[in-house]
Amino acid sequence: MGAPVFESAVPNLRSTFALMLLLCGVACRPAEKVEAPTSEPTQDFAIEGHHESGGGCVWVVDRPGKDGRLYLCGTIHILREEDYPLAPGYEAAYANSDKLVLELPPGSGSGNELASRMRELGLYSSDASLDSKISPDLWEKVKSWGATRGLSASSLNRYRPWFLSLIIASMEYAALGAQPDMGVDQHFEERALNDGKPGEGLETVEFQLQMFAGLSGDMQRNLLEQTLSEVTSMGEQYETMIEAWKTGDITALHEMLFEEAERFPELMELFLTDRNHRWIDALSAMLERGEKNMVLVGAGHLGSNQGLLALLEDRGYRVRHYREPETSEPSK
Repeated sequence: MGAPVFESAVPNLRSTFALMLLLCGVACRPAEKVEAPTSEPTQDFAIEGHHESGGGCVWVVDRPGKDGRLYLCGTIHILREEDYPLAPGYEAAYANSDKLVLELPPGSGSGNELASRMRELGLYSSDASLDSKISPDLWEKVKSWGATRGLSASSLNRYRPWFLSLIIASMEYAALGAQPDMGVDQHFEERALNDGKPGEGLETVEFQLQMFAGLSGDMQRNLLEQTLSEVTSMGEQYETMIEAWKTGDITALHEMLFEEAERFPELMELFLTDRNHRWIDALSAMLERGEKNMVLVGAGHLGSNQGLLALLEDRGYRVRHYREPETSEPSK
């Protein structure tokens, strides 16, 4: 059973960070297409609070008097059919942008080369095994989880802890009906490809893989332990997360993110804080060049004083929560 489990994890490479940070996953095609509005955002914005304005988890970033503008969109990388259509804020961001900016360059999350590289980094060689690298107690938890999904201990024993963590998260969200081919990122990546809209990435596949493969033994074990501890609560947490995301409640998203993460601060620094600080220079450069871009990143990257919104404000940019323009005629 080892090969099928491995193959099921490969398409979810771009979901790995959101899996660990917001209990979700990534990428692919939306379940429903919606015509994008052509209106520009109004000046009615606010960064704090819980909004029912139709903007979703979308912020507009600019500097008064300058041409540059970013539509900073928090994404959920794995969604269900019932979670579509997306909030109008996403459609407005796409319509009013000249370029799509993703965590990874468009088209980089698939292919035989990727599968081969994941196998190279994520599987033990013949002279090593998972049960020899983790505690007996943790190995028992792994076997117990595998039994619930019909996976043998011998197949699970092939995987390094970081890779098994991703497989567990992927399979558990699939059991909830959440699929990587319904993620927000792929929704717009596919549209941009069809529309001829250019795109770029903030990181590379190899960089993301190496973040996991380069974890110390202790950090990999912590990651696996954390993932297994979340299995029973994933369904409830997923529903709560979706509701917060739909209204752009980044405070609630941040609180969810750190409920378990406080136990493993090194993982959060590596996967969240450090990446935010690396991205901020690239985002600032886009604004200074006068670009108008739609930027799609996991929603967990937006909140807190080390989140992208606060870091952009610290650099003097204006940050506003997108609100759907009011109609010219009163509703009946």
